[in-house]
Amino acid sequence: MDMHELTRSLQVKNSAKIVMLVGDGLGGLPMTPGGKTELETANTPNLDRLATAGVQGGSIPVKPGIAPGSGPGHLGLFGYDPLKYQIGRGALEATGIGFELQNGDVAIRCNFCTLDADGLISDRRAGRIPTEQSAPIAISLRQIQIPGVEVFVEPVKEHRFVVVFRGEGLHGEVEDTDPQATGVAPLDPVARDEASQRTAEVAKEFLRQAREILKDQPHANFHTMRGFASKPDLPSYEEVYGLRAAAIAVYPMYKGLARLVGMDIIGEAQTLDDQMEVLKQNWEDYDFFFIHYKYTDSTGEDGNFEAKVKRTEDLDAILPKIEALNPEVLIVTGDHSTPAYLQSHSWHPVPTLLVSDCCRPDPHTSFSESNSLTGGLSQFEAKYLMLLALSNAGKMGKYGA
Repeated sequence: MDMHELTRSLQVKNSAKIVMLVGDGLGGLPMTPGGKTELETANTPNLDRLATAGVQGGSIPVKPGIAPGSGPGHLGLFGYDPLKYQIGRGALEATGIGFELQNGDVAIRCNFCTLDADGLISDRRAGRIPTEQSAPIAISLRQIQIPGVEVFVEPVKEHRFVVVFRGEGLHGEVEDTDPQATGVAPLDPVARDEASQRTAEVAKEFLRQAREILKDQPHANFHTMRGFASKPDLPSYEEVYGLRAAAIAVYPMYKGLARLVGMDIIGEAQTLDDQMEVLKQNWEDYDFFFIHYKYTDSTGEDGNFEAKVKRTEDLDAILPKIEALNPEVLIVTGDHSTPAYLQSHSWHPVPTLLVSDCCRPDPHTSFSESNSLTGGLSQFEAKYLMLLALSNAGKMGKYGA
């Protein structure tokens, strides 16, 4: 019996509400030996107060020592084994903006970048070009035509856009063209198997035409292609947990992942305060709310320790608005760690806090990486977090006689 067969068999319906607040990339590291992490440096009176009433531990997104992407990181939090259910970033991004993928489509998440005079990448995100500038540039790529393939280009946010190829014989096993470094040339798309060779050839032709179209742009004069992916097939939250689930997110990729597991995407929030208002307005309509906060991740990727501290404090400040709604279970966690020290996602367990009236509080009175090492939840694989959430909400029956 796999985990979802178990949850299907033990479902209990009640009116309890579960809120999962995800500070993307929440976990961190000290910048100097013996120093404090971003979370430990931040002034977080609400998280510390909740830590006194709750129980904390370290969530392992995939397996010990594995640094996950955002897709696997969130799948684990949602209770889907990220080694069993693999979703390419392109599918997440496309679904997140409401694009209806069809079987056989290949979706790619693309990033505008800046090439120097030698054709080398000088900025992998084109200066994080604002959306109002990037969207028309992305739309200009709709003029690209490739025989035998229908091409869709959709703006997303800032330097990101989505490309979808639709046609016969297309498969998503193609390597990224982003070398993940500056001072080097973009990579060519390379198929990982014979079935995806046609997709690689189509992508190469798309890039050839795009380079010509974009050549006079001051910043976004080229783009990379990442996360080639076909449409995945995932069981829904309603099916495996018996939950009416909703997602409140700003960035399309996280909306996409939530939609793929059957959550409703609610509201058009752009700030944490907006998200809290959406939560309040929809409180009676759902059993489970996933609230996503991006900026603890992006500041970590930028290597900006002080900014990540500030963003962590912003996250802490909105907690009373969630508490005012009296959820039976409140979880604060992250999909992975993004230490400013490393400027990237990392393998470190993510500090995770669970509060309910029937949790078993540990002795800790503050929320931090160091306390999560010895907290009552111990170190656990993220895919089991939903089991804890359901049980604390009284939504899991007894197993066996």
